[in-house]
Formats: sequence, C-alpha cells, structure tokens
Amino acid sequence: MLHEWLARPHVAEWWGDPPTMPDVEREFALALGGSAAFQVFIALERGEPIGFMQSYMPAAFHDEGWWLDEHDLGVRGIDVLLADGDRIGQGLGSAMIGAFVDRLFEDPAVTRVQADPSPDNARAIRCYARVGFRPWAEVETPDGRALLMYADRNTRAEGRLR
Repeated sequence: MLHEWLARPHVAEWWGDPPTMPDVEREFALALGGSAAFQVFIALERGEPIGFMQSYMPAAFHDEGWWLDEHDLGVRGIDVLLADGDRIGQGLGSAMIGAFVDRLFEDPAVTRVQADPSPDNARAIRCYARVGFRPWAEVETPDGRALLMYADRNTRAEGRLR
C-alpha cells in the first residue's frame, strides 16, 4: 500500500521519485523492526487508510548526514502524506498532523516536534502552521533544501485548531 502511495503524482512531487518495492522495504525495515528511533503509522478515517505518518528521533540519524546540529533525544521529526490527492485542501492533513503531534506529546520525554517541508511547498507549510508549527530556518538536508519548523507544547496549544 505504501509503495503504491509513494508512486502517486501528488506524493512523488514532494517525496521524490517513486521507490521500488525493495527500496521501500529497506527504508522502512528499521521502523517495522520495532525501533524507537523510527516509527511508522497509517492514518485511518472510519477504518479506511487515508494517510501515512512517520516519526523519528533526529539525533539518531547523524551517521546518515541528517540533523547534525540536533542532539536532544526528546525531539521527534515527522513526515506525513495523504494517500488521495483529491482529499488535499479539505483540512484532513491538518487534522491528521494535529492528532499525530498530540499523540507524540503524550510522551513526557518528547520535548518538541519538527517538520521539514520543502520551502516551495506552501500548502504543507500552511498546514503545519495551522496546528502550531513555527518556521525556524531554511536548512540543507541530504534530500535538499527544507524549511525547518518546530512545534512545542506551548506553540502547539496556541496553534490548535478549534
């Protein structure tokens, strides 16, 4: 299912060229193996899969060239996608991200949550901002330029959708 979703044009536009099935298996093996540093989730609406979410500890991925300045083991990074491009722009992404961040903050060890959309992805940036993320800086990542955004418990409460 995830392999098929990653090949959809509205996802590939921001997540990159569609991976092969072995690439998906290799990339997500850590999460599927029960790692606390990298976890994956499927968002459901009325029991139907509608999106994908992943959470990771940025400080755990220095050896891969990611987040070299982040050393706080309480920070979680997230990436999300909606499976159906026709559902974009209806508030579903904001609801999904908001619920996901709330769940992450249920763990008292989580100090803040980061997201890193492309600076060109205005829709994603607005979506993150709606649920309390604030822009920090544009950064270079192994996948290219990104807008690093943070939500902490305070900004999350201030930005929460009502």
